[in-house]
Amino acid sequence: MLTKRIIPCLDVRNKKVTKGVKFQNNIDLGDPIEMAVAYSDGGCDELVFYDITASAEGRPIDIEMVQDVARNIRIPFAVGGGISRLEDMYRVLLAGAEKVSVNSLAVKQPDIIAEGAKAFGSQCIVLGMDPVKTEDTDACPSGYEITVRGFRERTGMDALAWAVRAEELGAGEIVVNSVDADGTRDGFELELTGLIARNVGIPVVASGGGGVPRHLADVFQQAHADAAIIASMIHTGEYTIRQIKDELIAADVPIRKKW
Repeated sequence: MLTKRIIPCLDVRNKKVTKGVKFQNNIDLGDPIEMAVAYSDGGCDELVFYDITASAEGRPIDIEMVQDVARNIRIPFAVGGGISRLEDMYRVLLAGAEKVSVNSLAVKQPDIIAEGAKAFGSQCIVLGMDPVKTEDTDACPSGYEITVRGFRERTGMDALAWAVRAEELGAGEIVVNSVDADGTRDGFELELTGLIARNVGIPVVASGGGGVPRHLADVFQQAHADAAIIASMIHTGEYTIRQIKDELIAADVPIRKKW
C-alpha cells in the first residue's frame, strides 16, 4: 500500500511566510528557508511554496527563493505563483524544484498543462484548483465552481469537469484547495476531495481546513486523498510533523516514518 504524504504549505509574500483565512487577513509568520529546513528535518514528506502575490503583481516567481530552498533541503518540493509560460516552468525546475503548480494560468491557457507534461513529464506538473460551493448546478453539476486569482474571480467552470480535463491534458497531480475550508482549521472538505479522488486516476492532494491530526486521518480514510497539505496547525507550533504522523499511524493510516 502506498504511504500517504504530509505536505506543509508555505505561502510567501515579500519573502515572508504568511497565512490567512479564506485568502484574507494574512499575517506574516517567518522566514521561508528557515521554516522549510525545520519542516524537512521534522519529517515531512514534501513541501509546497506559493508566491502568492507574483501573479497579481505581474512579476515572475522569486527564483532566488527557489534556489535557496533547493540548497537547504533534501526532500521534493513544488512551487507555484508567477508561472505564465513554459519558460517559467523550466526556470523553476532548473532552480531545484521537482514540481510546478499551475492554477489560474491553466484555467486561461489549458494547453500549458499539455505543454509542460510533454516538455518535463507529467510528474512535474501539478494542477492547483480553488473550488467553492455553488448553487448554480446547471453550470456546475458537481456543486463546486472553480475560482481564480485567489478567490477573487469565479469562472463558471465545474470543479469535477476541470479535474477530469486536467488529467486528460497531462497533469500528474491535483491539489484540491477548498476555498470554503481554507484556514478555518475545521477539517478538510471531504465531499469535494472524495468527489475528485473517485473520478481521476492521478494523485489527489487535499488542501484547506486541517486543524488536528484526526482531520488528516478523515481525508485519507474517507475521501481517499493521496496527500494532505497543512499550514496553520504546524505554523502555530501546536503540532509537529512527528506528532501528526504518530497519531496517523495509531489510526492505521500508512505513513512514512523518518525517525
